[in-house]
Order: sequence, then C-alpha cells, then structure tokens
Amino acid sequence: MSKRTVTLSFLTVMSIVGLPPETCARFGRSARCRRGKPMAERMLKFVSVAQSQPDKRPAAERNADFDEIYRAFAVGKAEQQASRCSQCGVPFCSIHCPLGNNIPDWLKMTAEGRLEEAYALSSATNNFPEICGRICPQDRLCEGNCVIEKGFESVTIGAVERFITDTAFASGWVEPIRPPVERQTSIGIIGAGPGGLAAAMQLREQGHQVHVYDRYDRVGGLMIYGIPGFKLEKDIVARRHLYLEESGVRFHLGQNVADADGEGQVSFATLGARHDAVLIATGVYKSRDIGGPGAGLAGIVKALDYLTVSNRLSLGDDVAASESAMLNAKGKSVVVIGGGDTAMDCVRTAIRQGAKSVKCLYRRDRANMPGSIREVKNAEEEGVEFVWLAAPEAFLGDGTVTGVRAVRMKLGLPDASGRQSVEPVEDSSFVLEAGLVIKALGFDPEPLPTLWGQPDLAVSRWGTLRIDHESFMTSLPGVFAAGDIVRGASLVVWAIRDGRDAATQMHRWLENRAAACAQAAE
Repeated sequence: MSKRTVTLSFLTVMSIVGLPPETCARFGRSARCRRGKPMAERMLKFVSVAQSQPDKRPAAERNADFDEIYRAFAVGKAEQQASRCSQCGVPFCSIHCPLGNNIPDWLKMTAEGRLEEAYALSSATNNFPEICGRICPQDRLCEGNCVIEKGFESVTIGAVERFITDTAFASGWVEPIRPPVERQTSIGIIGAGPGGLAAAMQLREQGHQVHVYDRYDRVGGLMIYGIPGFKLEKDIVARRHLYLEESGVRFHLGQNVADADGEGQVSFATLGARHDAVLIATGVYKSRDIGGPGAGLAGIVKALDYLTVSNRLSLGDDVAASESAMLNAKGKSVVVIGGGDTAMDCVRTAIRQGAKSVKCLYRRDRANMPGSIREVKNAEEEGVEFVWLAAPEAFLGDGTVTGVRAVRMKLGLPDASGRQSVEPVEDSSFVLEAGLVIKALGFDPEPLPTLWGQPDLAVSRWGTLRIDHESFMTSLPGVFAAGDIVRGASLVVWAIRDGRDAATQMHRWLENRAAACAQAAE
C-alpha cells in the first residue's frame, strides 16, 4: 500500500466518524512527520536502533564534584531514542507510572520533532516532569515495564522526559499560571515538598489563593536537603520555586508548625483560622534507628542529618565547623547500613567527600534490595563496595566508633509482605573497619497530633495520618492530607500523584461548601 493510500484511508475513516473537514485536514497533516516521512516510519525503531542513555561522565570525573552525572540529550539523539517506542496497544509504561503519564504519545511527538506539544502533554499529568525524569526509579516503573524490555531493552523514557521539559524552560514555553478566575478562598499548605507543591499548582490553576508553609529556608523539602546534587541539581528545584511564585503562590519559609505561635513558628490552630482549608503534606522525617551494643558511640549518624549538611555545604550555607567535621566522610572508612535509595545517596556522597573506603551493609541480596538497581551500578562504578546478606550486631569503639561487627544472613521463607525473610547464619560474625557509620534505615512520621496540640487528628497504628481515601480529608473538618504523611515513606512521584488528587478533592469540597452557603442565604 502506498504512502498516499495510507493517508487517504486515515482521512476517510476520520470523516466517517463525523469530524468536520477542516479537522480531518489538520489531523491528516499531523499524521505525517514534519520531515516528510509517514508517522509509522518514525516509530517502532527498537528493532534497528539500540537503546542509548545520555552520556555518563566518567567515574573519576564525577567523583570530584556534586554535579549531575548524566549529560543532556541532543535534539537528534532524543528524537532517535523516542522513535524506539513500539506504540503498543496496552501501554504498560503508562499503567505502571503512578501519574498515568501519556508516555507513548509524548514519545511519538518527540520523535516527530513536536517538542512544544510533547511538553504540553507531559506537563498535563505531571507537575514536575524534569524532576521525575531525573530521580524516578524508571527501572522499577515505566522503563522496567516497557514491552520491548525483554530482548531489545526499554525506551529511555526518563531521559527523554527530562529533555522535553528542560527544552521547554530554555525555549520559554513554560508560562506562569494565570487562572481565568481569581477566587477569594484561601488555602494553607503545610510542607513545600513535592506533594505540597503539586497541590499548590493544581489549586492555583483553579484560582484559589494558596499559601505554603515550610520549616526550612528553601522550597523543595527532601528534593533540596535530602537528595544530592549529582541526582538532582538544586537550580532545577529553584527554577520551579520561581515559577510558582510568578504564578501567585505565596511561600512562608522558616515557619515551623507547632502547638503555639512564636518566633519562627505558627500554630496549627492559627492556620486553621487563617485559611478556608488546610492541606498537610509534611512528608516523614523521623529517622528509624537501630540499637545494639555501642549504638550510642560518636560517629554513628542518621542519614538525613548527614545528607542535609552535605547539601547545605554544596549550596554555600554556613555550617558549624564541628557539625561539618563530624558529618564529613573525608579520610574515613565509611559503613552505610541500609539498601534503599537514601543509602545509595549516602554511599555516593561519601565517595565525593573523599572517604578512605565506603561499604554498604545490607541484610538481603542484590535482587531483593529496595533501591534502584541503576543507582547500585552507579555506586559500584564510583568505588562503593556492597556487603550483601549481612546485618550489624554491634558497634565497636571507645567513645568513638572504630568498627561494625556484622553477621552473615541467609534468605528464608516469604514474610507477610511477600518478601523473603532473613535469618542469621550461626557463627558467621565479622568486623568492618568504620570511622563513620551512617544509618539509612528509612523514615517514620513525626507525632503530629502531639507536636501541633491536636489530639483529635487521627493517626494509624504506624503514625501516619488517617484520611478518607476518597475525599482526602482527615478527622478534622476542612483539613486534608496527602503524600508520605499518609502512605508512609515513598517515592517523589507518588507524592505528586497524591498532591494532585488531594487538590481535586479540596477544590470540590470548597465549591460544594460555597454552594451550600449561597443556598442557605437565599
């Protein structure tokens, strides 16, 4: 069948379904690539084009700084990699994306050189595609479920996603939010992390007056102080901060929510009186701990404390000399305990600080670790040694830690979560030298009802906030919650999804309340 016949058949079908002639003509033109090739010839190239990630800086070069390790795609390379998409009938990449991103569609647009349209489609479902493209574990989500993964390797979805939005910012396509109607309703959001910021964007688009409160002096939450620059450079987050301010979102930084008003803090009761609705999107910041003999020795630190100081130094902040020295890996033998993405951030940060050696101690094996396999590979390239199937049983030292006594573990039967349980191997203890031990064991919620003087704010047995999962409302009327403070420690992309969904329900609740008040006044 000729190319012309294919196009005519396409237009004929569209006219049959009742679309007007001018629409048929417009779609007929867009069905062919701007470069004169039929759309089909621009896609399904996975059989002839190999997968290629953006160039990665050599380990010796990237170990010397905190800059991102991947270079940006060039336009032609991004188009070529996007053209590998199979345009499958059931897009498992979208199904396994928490945001349900229209991935095949914006890949097709990228392959055809329609980058502005690709950005519009990408940003329609994702508030921060340039951030997700950098830090999402694509190997466990979209790319890991790409239908061509087995045999041809997946499409480089994350890298293309990052490229689209970076290009949009550089080209001036990202315009501040200008809602068609300015409403008088005022909304307070507690937390300037990904969930709170996503909700702020959605609510601002509806014309609500949005105020965001955060204890830190910068917008971004863990994206600023928890994630190192080699995964997410801080000017990327600062760019979104500026965009939100230009869109009319007002930020109140250095404001800790507490049980009473005071310098640098605002009470939860005051926020409730000040705003028509409140969203709690604080995330979870209470580090999980580990006990055992020697657990109180100096030199044993929490992952978030360690990463926060490192990120503040990278940002040029003035950090106390004693704190900087204690939380610096330079010249030390470092042992990081844990196997998640936070542990990967810690080991790779320690390498860049000039550690003598860096070992990651994890009680399960490589196949069962929760962190991104791509991050493990990057860490190994940079000189990190992984000690699999091993767990700490004691910390050694006189006042200051000098070593970790660990025990070998073996995998057992699946536990209640479906993961294989672990149990110690008898008489298998060994010692790792350690001048700095970093505990990266995950995070739990802070006791918000106590901290905020709100005993009626209901929590689950895990300490997360209880909500109605349809309305996102907590046990307090007009108070909503979303993100990690509800679901527990999770991914940035899930926080964005929760923030978007909560914003939809908050808008609906405010509209229904306004309608009820108007009806009562008649």
